[in-house]
Amino acid sequence: MLTIIVTLSIISLFITILFKFITADGDFTLLSKRSVKREEIEDKVVWITGASRGIGEILSKQLASLGAKLIISARNEAELERVKKQLVGKYAPQQVMILPLDLTSGEDVLRKAVQEAESFFDGAGVDYMFHNAAYERPKSSAVDVPEESLKAAFEVNVLGPICLTRLLVPFMLDRGRGHFVVMSSAAGKSPAPGQAVYSATKYALNGYFHTLRSEFCRKGINVTIVCPGPIKTSSAPATSNSSEKESAEKRVSSERCAELTIIAASHCLKEVWISYQPVLAVMYLVQYMPSIGFWLMDKIGARRVEAATQKGNTYSLGLLFGELVETLVSVSSLGLQNVVASCYEIRLLLGIRLIEKDLKI
Repeated sequence: MLTIIVTLSIISLFITILFKFITADGDFTLLSKRSVKREEIEDKVVWITGASRGIGEILSKQLASLGAKLIISARNEAELERVKKQLVGKYAPQQVMILPLDLTSGEDVLRKAVQEAESFFDGAGVDYMFHNAAYERPKSSAVDVPEESLKAAFEVNVLGPICLTRLLVPFMLDRGRGHFVVMSSAAGKSPAPGQAVYSATKYALNGYFHTLRSEFCRKGINVTIVCPGPIKTSSAPATSNSSEKESAEKRVSSERCAELTIIAASHCLKEVWISYQPVLAVMYLVQYMPSIGFWLMDKIGARRVEAATQKGNTYSLGLLFGELVETLVSVSSLGLQNVVASCYEIRLLLGIRLIEKDLKI
């Protein structure tokens, strides 16, 4: 009887964990931190790049409501003014500081921006730096990226944030505190067919900021790297095609992404993942079982690029299981002599080891 009870308990626990994993919109460590530690945000000076739209705009709204002293940056000053008027909070909108900024403008311009940011709020200094600005071009093959787009991606996604960080860190070290929140991507944790250059910039960003934290964590410098998968934003006007695509792709809302990002920062988590399945599962596989994870991405790589070209769903399980379905259909037309060979192919697709020692092949 005791054995049955224990077995049922284990099965129940397994089912519960599996259900939570299937329905999760973030990694387990992140989701275990259920709410924002408001005291870590309130009255702190928070500088956000890319704040004129998308996740940056939502971050600004949520941080303002938590009582942060905001500095918002982007290239479009008029859009920043629009965002500022919408902010509500302890210091918003009256005391929200607008600092127009182009990350590609060079070190001299960025140095002046850092000095200006440090002078705001009576010289309180920047407590949180949210690196949110990003450049992403339409998905295409790794070899079809023009040089202009290649340079632009690295200038905005890598060189700009690194340069800004290099200039800001000395001020933080003088105060003995500072926190960088880096909006990276799931494409910086696993292969992203159709997004090779974007993926490369995010891998570079992850490498730099993880190393920065290792070098300066004992001097009060913290880093939180956020890796979102597909996010539903309102950055671009909706069309009938885009609406159909978004309905097919299960995306985390920008509001939820911003909420989880702030939770991660307030709890000083080092790295977090934000996504629904199947992207979240792929990130776990690549992290903990890389051979299987990379094999999986190799299976869907060409299909994903093709789907992107056709403006289709690039996050569909069908990219993988379409091949499985074809194999299952072909089995029905095969004779018994060839079934074992087909089962072997299915085993490869599912990544399950079959016991073959008893089979006579």
